[in-house]
Amino acid sequence: MPMGKQNPFQLDVVSVRLVRDAPIFSEQKIINPESAIAVVGELLCEMDREVVCIINLKSDGTPINCNFASMGAINQAIVEPREIFKSAILSNAAAMIMVHNHPSGNLEPSKEDTMITDRILTLSAYMGIPLKDHVIVGGDNSRYFSFKEKELLKVPKVSLTQNYHYLNFGQSAMVAERGKSR
Repeated sequence: MPMGKQNPFQLDVVSVRLVRDAPIFSEQKIINPESAIAVVGELLCEMDREVVCIINLKSDGTPINCNFASMGAINQAIVEPREIFKSAILSNAAAMIMVHNHPSGNLEPSKEDTMITDRILTLSAYMGIPLKDHVIVGGDNSRYFSFKEKELLKVPKVSLTQNYHYLNFGQSAMVAERGKSR
């Protein structure tokens, strides 16, 4: 760059850091849905909108922290996997539990609840941070819906190709394109 000329383009440098807030629970191990809702259920049931909380766990089930990954509207919360996994990765979590509320008190999972559970379960298998449960709370916090207790958390088998000769990255895209043209 010639002397005296300034670069007209500036790019901000940002950092992502894990910041601690005031604690809301103790070192109680989370071993089942009841212990998960004992940690955050009461707080979530007081919310007037859907809130998704991720409890990050050590390998023995001791909570590391919790992250309110999404705060939505009265009957929905937009949940993106990157928001779910951000705190888990930065916390070096061995596992995680997703807990969210239904302000209506109806604990039946919605289509979106089921789809995000499936998506997070699949991604967590690849990430190596297993999703131990997805619990829905609501009403007076006396009842809950646990995907694990209902035996709905079937961890997908992750199978990775061991020989690079068998990799075919373009095949998936080609199959998708063929499906569009039909």
